Amino acid sequence: MGGTLRRLRTRRLIALVTAAAAVVTTGLIYTVANPFSASAETVCSDAWASSEIYVGGDQVSHEGVEYRAKWWTTNEEPGTTGEWGVWQSLGACTDGGDPPTSQEPTDEPTEEPTGNPGQGSAINAAYFTEWGVYGRNYHVKNLVTSGSAEDLTHIVYAFGNVQNGRCTMGDSYAAIDKFYDASSSVDGVADTWDTGALRGNFNQLLKLKEMYPDLEIVWSFGGWTWSGGFTQAAQNPTAFAESCYNLVHDPRWEGLFDGIDIDWEYPNACGLTCDSSGTSAYPNLMRALRDRFGDDQLVTSAITADGTSGGKIEKGGYDAAAQYVDFYMVMTYDYFGAWDADGPTAPHSPLNSFSGQPIAGFDGATAIAKLKSLGIPSSKLLLGIGFYGRGWTGVTQSAPGGSATGAAPGTYEAGIDDYEVLKAECPATGTVGGTAYAKCGNEWWSYDTPATIASKMTWLDAQGLGGAFSWELSGDTPNGELMNAIAAGLD
Repeated sequence: MGGTLRRLRTRRLIALVTAAAAVVTTGLIYTVANPFSASAETVCSDAWASSEIYVGGDQVSHEGVEYRAKWWTTNEEPGTTGEWGVWQSLGACTDGGDPPTSQEPTDEPTEEPTGNPGQGSAINAAYFTEWGVYGRNYHVKNLVTSGSAEDLTHIVYAFGNVQNGRCTMGDSYAAIDKFYDASSSVDGVADTWDTGALRGNFNQLLKLKEMYPDLEIVWSFGGWTWSGGFTQAAQNPTAFAESCYNLVHDPRWEGLFDGIDIDWEYPNACGLTCDSSGTSAYPNLMRALRDRFGDDQLVTSAITADGTSGGKIEKGGYDAAAQYVDFYMVMTYDYFGAWDADGPTAPHSPLNSFSGQPIAGFDGATAIAKLKSLGIPSSKLLLGIGFYGRGWTGVTQSAPGGSATGAAPGTYEAGIDDYEVLKAECPATGTVGGTAYAKCGNEWWSYDTPATIASKMTWLDAQGLGGAFSWELSGDTPNGELMNAIAAGLD
């Protein structure tokens, strides 16, 4: 994967080619038809096939109409996906005779075209946390030194806040003001103290995009702590969307973000706070965001992976909202943990159900199956990978299902620690439900390893999912061990 990955979808309509436009390449001038319109003279492309995989930019014909794919898809019939679906209608086409000779160049261009990827590309997204620059000492430059930047297609910047029905900044100092000297800056150039100069994470990420121009970044709003504001935002989704657009595209950092991500935990259900807005609130919010951000920018969302009967998936309105989002990041982790201080011990990120599972439906495969059963396209679903483990102390039983006395000590918080730490201090001793667990002393932990990630990537490929995402980058090793495993599995 690495540097060969390209965006699944052209997000900015930078190169709109008009009808009969002159195209100049290596001294050769020829004309091409307008790709955004089709007339009765348009010759049909190859017929759509349900078994084929298509990516953004691919064109097919179906029942006499020409279509272009907006993003990765398979087994989604053109003409049935709606205005916000994967297929864009280009109008009627015919099987007419030979195309006009003026539309074909007499020589092959000497340069490779840029833009969308070839068959088989997948999304590899990861969260970069705003607060990681403090105690964790994780900065944008670490994405380069670890090699992770080469593997990623998308960065999700966490988090902006939701207050008084509006999108607002989270930590403005970390985002736009923290000074980076030459040694810590991603490009080796120090920030300046000039009036109005952009510093902080935003400036570092802008520099990263200059180094990796195909990398896309979305600003995520909400999260576990700041989701309480969505209830008010949903009362006037148009005003909320307008505030978000203006913040995401503030002139001080224009060009940084390719869209917006919504992490509402949880619509019409309880997280840290409870919402009772009904099943239409979330779809209405996402529709307003799509209307304001337009079709050339990303609108994504992190969503629950509660696969229980009558659970959060069914309450949230995710099926109705799917037409407005580019992809869902399904949070297939944090199923079990030391908030149940006495246990039983159980893996926090199981892919599959397992014997003795404390709650049926708390596993990735069940959640994905439920989302697909609601009609959400597989290609819009990303599997979540945690770069951390959860654990208990006071445990005597090595296998899952043992009793405990409380949360195991953690570097930053009890009951949770980074993969980088656990790999060294409590190596995996077994697997359950498609993820790893470890018993060391009286502690019991569960987390993903490169081996379990490889298996999960094989599974998501067989399911036709759009890719994977990870929470979050600072938990990986300095050489990006887990990110490398995801990239290798998606390649």
